[in-house]
Amino acid sequence: MHSNVLEKNEIRFARGRILNRLILAFQNSKRALVRAYQTEPAVRQELILLAIGLPLAVVLSSGLWMFAFLIGSLLIVLAVELLNTAVEKLCDQLHPDRHELIGYVKDLGSAAVLMTLLLAGMVWLIAIAQWIDRTI
Repeated sequence: MHSNVLEKNEIRFARGRILNRLILAFQNSKRALVRAYQTEPAVRQELILLAIGLPLAVVLSSGLWMFAFLIGSLLIVLAVELLNTAVEKLCDQLHPDRHELIGYVKDLGSAAVLMTLLLAGMVWLIAIAQWIDRTI
């Protein structure tokens, strides 16, 4: 009986720690997003695109999967942009002077963002074409 009570208490404690970690992770992410919005024009533009994209995706979507693809493609662009920004900030901090290899690393991050923008563009163009086809 005693060990059963201990197991229940340990489970409650573990759940509490998991919940606290999730709350802290959410707070850190929120703080980073707010700061990125305030300081990074590309992040600001992509968040604005996401805000515009939400109602547009409702109109263009023929179902939940299409909605998920439309919004997901914009979220992927934003996620890669945030990673690119993090890499650039780290590079600038570690090597503030101009350096060929640092420039190459930054260019790779920029290319990654471009690939996600192309993916998002393709998804949105397909959705628009299908919407036009359905409405004609």
